[in-house]
Amino acid sequence: MKIGFVGAGRAGCSLGKYFTTKAVQADVTVTGYNSIVEEEARWAAKFTGSSVFERIEDVITASDAIILSTPDGAIKKVWDTIDKKNLTGKMICHLSGSLSSDVFSGIDTYGGYAISIHPMFAFSNKDSVYQQLDSVSFTLEGHPYAVNAWQQLLDALGNRSVVIDKAKKPKYHAAASILSNQVIAVLATGYELLEECGFSEKEARTFSAALVRDNVEHVIADGCVSALTGPIERGDVGTVQKHLQELNDTQKEMYRVCGSKLLELAECKNPQTDYAVLESVLKEV
Repeated sequence: MKIGFVGAGRAGCSLGKYFTTKAVQADVTVTGYNSIVEEEARWAAKFTGSSVFERIEDVITASDAIILSTPDGAIKKVWDTIDKKNLTGKMICHLSGSLSSDVFSGIDTYGGYAISIHPMFAFSNKDSVYQQLDSVSFTLEGHPYAVNAWQQLLDALGNRSVVIDKAKKPKYHAAASILSNQVIAVLATGYELLEECGFSEKEARTFSAALVRDNVEHVIADGCVSALTGPIERGDVGTVQKHLQELNDTQKEMYRVCGSKLLELAECKNPQTDYAVLESVLKEV
């Protein structure tokens, strides 16, 4: 598969580099990049050993699959500006987790195939995270021809792929956001409390690293219910009350929301335990 990119951000550059490093393993070639910022396209092309395309239409001509690796808000705008006369047999792709392939409205009229391809991964930079993509899973949604082609490619690359219902994409993306971005908010709150106890910002992270890492690994290996420990799971009302007394209003709100979910898990783990008093404490204003 010959793949070209419109947009040269972190995801586009990382995926392009990943594909080029796997060229021996799978039938994949990166043709090149087009970007409204020419300097970014040149950097990406050099990084991946591919070409710079001045026009989107040149990317289409050179490629079997064209990935619009732009911000979500720009995908439809780019699609609307494309000269569509040479789309026959081409796969038009985007990387959005929340948008479906329907954003490429009318593509069937031009003989093309629409697909959304979402790597469940946080691209934190352009130049090194491609080395972590071996274990990344992808969700696919779109025209059966394109979905089948990308399933075969990802399988050859050694990446797992799952086909998702396009109507579920916003909910799916909310899940990905909670598992990635919102976890950071919880961690940041914990680190702030440690800093209030006298730890430096770096000490807060390093001191708690084993606790955080082992907990996440336990969840991944055995599930949330099995991994659950702590005062809520034990039904320790006194400790939870002491926690709440030490928190400001924003921290209390987070503690109560998270605590209510933990209480649900605790009830699954310990169905014989009466958590009624603890539930009322977590609901107190």
